[in-house]
Amino acid sequence: MSIQSPPTLLELSGRSLLSDKSRAILDLEDLPIELFPPLFVEAFSRGHTEVLKKMVQAWPFTCLPLGALMRQPQLDILRVALDGLDMLLAQQDRPRRWKLQVLDLRMVPRNFWRTWSGAVVDACSPEDIKKNQTLKLGPTMAAKLPLKIFIDLCLTEGPLDEFLTLLFLLVTQRRDRLHLCCNRLKIFGKPTVHTRKVLRLLQLDSVQKVEVHCSWVPSTLAAYAPFLGQMRNLRKLLVSEVCMPAHTSPEEQDWLLSQLTSQFRRMDCLRKFCMDAVLLLEGHLEQVLGHLKTPLESLSITKCPLSDSDWNYLSRCPNTSQLRHLDLRYIKLTNFSPEPLKILLETVAATLNRLDLEACEITESQIQAILPALSRCSHLRTLCLFRNGISMSVLRDLLCHTARMSQLSVELYPAPLESYDAQGLDEIQCSLPPENRRVALQQLSEASFSECKFSLWLRELFIIIFSGVAVSIAAIISSFFPATVVQCFQRCAPNKDAEDEDKDQDKDD
Repeated sequence: MSIQSPPTLLELSGRSLLSDKSRAILDLEDLPIELFPPLFVEAFSRGHTEVLKKMVQAWPFTCLPLGALMRQPQLDILRVALDGLDMLLAQQDRPRRWKLQVLDLRMVPRNFWRTWSGAVVDACSPEDIKKNQTLKLGPTMAAKLPLKIFIDLCLTEGPLDEFLTLLFLLVTQRRDRLHLCCNRLKIFGKPTVHTRKVLRLLQLDSVQKVEVHCSWVPSTLAAYAPFLGQMRNLRKLLVSEVCMPAHTSPEEQDWLLSQLTSQFRRMDCLRKFCMDAVLLLEGHLEQVLGHLKTPLESLSITKCPLSDSDWNYLSRCPNTSQLRHLDLRYIKLTNFSPEPLKILLETVAATLNRLDLEACEITESQIQAILPALSRCSHLRTLCLFRNGISMSVLRDLLCHTARMSQLSVELYPAPLESYDAQGLDEIQCSLPPENRRVALQQLSEASFSECKFSLWLRELFIIIFSGVAVSIAAIISSFFPATVVQCFQRCAPNKDAEDEDKDQDKDD
């Protein structure tokens, strides 16, 4: 049995104040600053919209992480907060203690609602806290700065939902005083008319992660490339499923790719680069990676066709010299020389944490060639060679090398080829109806399954009928027994109405 901790004095004070809404609204100007967080949480949980609106307009901290209180978007609460901000921004005079600079609508766990000390409370990230300790803005200065609204966006081909429509309308109307910021931007499906409008409305320098999960042709990607160039603080870029029309000439292909890669020169913070099923990449890896300004921490090239020149450049690229994660899943390595991969592993031996070579069709000779370089990756924690053909002897050599790697904790290997040897199936036999003939598993054919098809149907039919009857009988018994017991107790129990009648009769007598 769990014992709940009693409410704190702050919580009790907030509940007492909320018992009279009109009093709570009037007392906000004189409310102690340490009571604002618990009172806001209490008003949020009880749905006191008018109190919430007034608290947003009198918020004495630089950040209000409203999204941290919601497991999913609550349109009524969000509408109240935005209406409160809209009314406040329309006024010339602001409340004396109002310092709100950031309205955070991202639904992520934050410690703000559980952490404060005395009169010093701040809701921003540790970096923002450090800045705010050296710079405290009064209401006059805060009123001159635009208010930032942070949100994570996921754009699809469908129309915008009601909340985003309301938010974008408010930001459009008060664009000089409201800045819409987004740390994570995901795009699913082909771009629509809303996609370009949203990108024009965003403060693109606030975007840190972009994921494009849709089938874009290079011309569409090139048209949206200028937006990418304005994301100067971008740290992660994922581009997926970029197909190449058959009629595209090599000259046009180079021009389209240059429209995209030219934007990389403006990205000073890009650390993670992921390309999945980008058909445009073949023969142009140097053009793509060569335009990056800083070394990458994570490089993922999956399901992309690569040429010999691409494979050879991978080890010579200066931007891959400090990789922590290398993902080459579904890149066919069979016809490539193992030397570039060996050189790359030697280069990143001091930094590499994860290596994923799943379904690369890597040969045993290639594995043997990279084993010495692989064993030097002393910080490697995850190694994946799943879905590759490896014999028992090569797997034994591989395990001997990895056994000396103390940091390696996750290893994914395929079953050795010997386990799939046809000779191992000779002793497995099956019986075929109607004579129950014994047939080796290797000798089974389509005709063999045709022989037992009708028998399987009859067997399954009998099983279904028997199961249904058994369940029905069990249900009847399980319902009949409790009903019988209850009826017995009712018969044995004294009749209260009869006793009352007897008592009344005695009184009359």
